[in-house]
Amino acid sequence: MRGWLLLGLITVVVLAATGVWNPFPTMWDWVDRSEPISEPDVVWQQRVGGTPKSVTIAGDTVIVEQRTRVEARALATGTQLWERKADWAAVAGGDRDPVVAVGKLLVKGYEVLDPTTGAVRRRDNRAVAVWTYRNLLLDAYCVQATDCTLSAWEPRGTRPLWTAFLPGVHSGVLADNPELLGTRRLGAPRIDAGLAGPEAVPPLLGFPVDGRVHVVDTATGRVLQNIQPGREERLAVIGGRLLRIRATSRDGSCYFQVTAIDPATGQQVWQRTGLNLRTADAAGCVQREDPQGARNVLIGVAADGREAVVDGYDGRLLQVGADGEKLLAVDDRYALVRSADKRNIVGRELAVDRTRWTRPAGGRSGAALTPYAAVIAEEKPSRLIAVDPRGGRELAVLRTSANALAVGPHGMIIGEGREIGYVRWGAGTSVPPPPDEGGIPGPNPDGSYRPPSDQGSCGPKKELCYSEKGGG
Repeated sequence: MRGWLLLGLITVVVLAATGVWNPFPTMWDWVDRSEPISEPDVVWQQRVGGTPKSVTIAGDTVIVEQRTRVEARALATGTQLWERKADWAAVAGGDRDPVVAVGKLLVKGYEVLDPTTGAVRRRDNRAVAVWTYRNLLLDAYCVQATDCTLSAWEPRGTRPLWTAFLPGVHSGVLADNPELLGTRRLGAPRIDAGLAGPEAVPPLLGFPVDGRVHVVDTATGRVLQNIQPGREERLAVIGGRLLRIRATSRDGSCYFQVTAIDPATGQQVWQRTGLNLRTADAAGCVQREDPQGARNVLIGVAADGREAVVDGYDGRLLQVGADGEKLLAVDDRYALVRSADKRNIVGRELAVDRTRWTRPAGGRSGAALTPYAAVIAEEKPSRLIAVDPRGGRELAVLRTSANALAVGPHGMIIGEGREIGYVRWGAGTSVPPPPDEGGIPGPNPDGSYRPPSDQGSCGPKKELCYSEKGGG
């Protein structure tokens, strides 16, 4: 028997060495096969080269940023398209014109790559910082520490749309998306902070330079304001306004006042007193954090302890929560709220301040909003659920301990460790939703975005109707 086994092994080795038949790769694939990361199973599941730092859906590709490498995979199959060395990577552009900006830490410059082929579309050798948006890419280079130029590019453009002078952009080489003075997103366990991918560039951006704030109009490149905050103030640029947030310590408490300025004229537009934007810590009311919110809206706490959503542009109260309710996620259109009894998650439409849907959820559930879906992460049992943010219709229900990494028009990427997989809308639900329903915006023939046919608007700040060809 041993002789026959030895003869068989020798035969297999000879066949493999001569290229006639090699069973070893197939055998190793079987041994190394990963367990499915969700139930129902994903469309595809692949093991990437390292633990992802970020994952972004870019058109028909998936861009996976790792510690020292970046790779692209086909969205339909998960097949690797290309891979290259890079210390950082960021996606700019929309569904029709995505690009990938890559670079190395402590090295000036970056390259703009085609996400499908990895080919270099544009190369820069002097930029120290890059900001990526759905309809714009910004970079900054500095001749000296106090002599910097900010340039705006279309995602696939070859010439800058405009340039602006800034007296600095911090010190050193900053890589991708250094922090600007805006809103601070609500976070959730098992939901990646970059789940929604790149957003449209805000109308105004606030650049902090040497204790001052330079407000830049992203449509023209004009620097509208150059302001130094007061001793008890923190500045933020949100919803096209410059907010002066004042926190005064008195009688053992912090007293807040929020004043919104039109940067173009310097005139006050609105003011609210007693609204705590959670910018200050308990020690002396020192403000070390940006206000919480997203896009053009702010989250504040009223004097009675109830959470409120405020329009950054005109100061309107878009929603005031009930006692005990907790905001989980917010954008310009919707808010996700945990009920006071911690048994439900409620979806509300901000424009009319009304409840759109309610679904059962545990007290430790987290949630996030994207243009295409609201994602809910539940524990005990561990699940990821994607729903239509307008009506609450289920798009995917997965029994999984994986994290939600990226959301696109037709599905989402989930991942656990080095394993990532693609979930198409309809997974675990009885009826897959039509492609242009469920709050998922579809493209117009000219490339601009439109809301679903039953929404009847572009959102409070027209954020669903921007043109991907312009700068706002």
